[in-house]
Amino acid sequence: MAQHVRDIMTSDPATVEPQTSVAEVARIMRDEDLGVVLVTDGDDLRGVVTDRDLVVRAISQGGDPEQTTVAGACSDDLVTVSPDDDLDHAVELMREHSVRRIPVVDHGHPVGIVSLGDMAMERDPDSALGDISAARPNT
Repeated sequence: MAQHVRDIMTSDPATVEPQTSVAEVARIMRDEDLGVVLVTDGDDLRGVVTDRDLVVRAISQGGDPEQTTVAGACSDDLVTVSPDDDLDHAVELMREHSVRRIPVVDHGHPVGIVSLGDMAMERDPDSALGDISAARPNT
């Protein structure tokens, strides 16, 4: 059983700059089958934007998705872990902050994402959440 975040994280996360349009981020999510994209300024993590963030914080406001930047839609109150953190620590942070995904950073630079689904597949692969997380999406 994996003991560290690096053992189960998704490496090489999708990233965009804050000036990227929400329409472009939505296309990236669609094309790469993602629910989250990291917002970076150069090599530094600045925020996280989820598919829900795009809808609630950007699209629902009525602006032009091609002109609205992701800077206003992303969460910048970040909870992060390092690749060497114990999985138990990541679970505690998810519980404490009610988040489903946590960026993995190494010296401020994003190197991955660990999700609730990753945890379920690692800790309880026979659970309903483990089964759902392991299944390929129907597109």
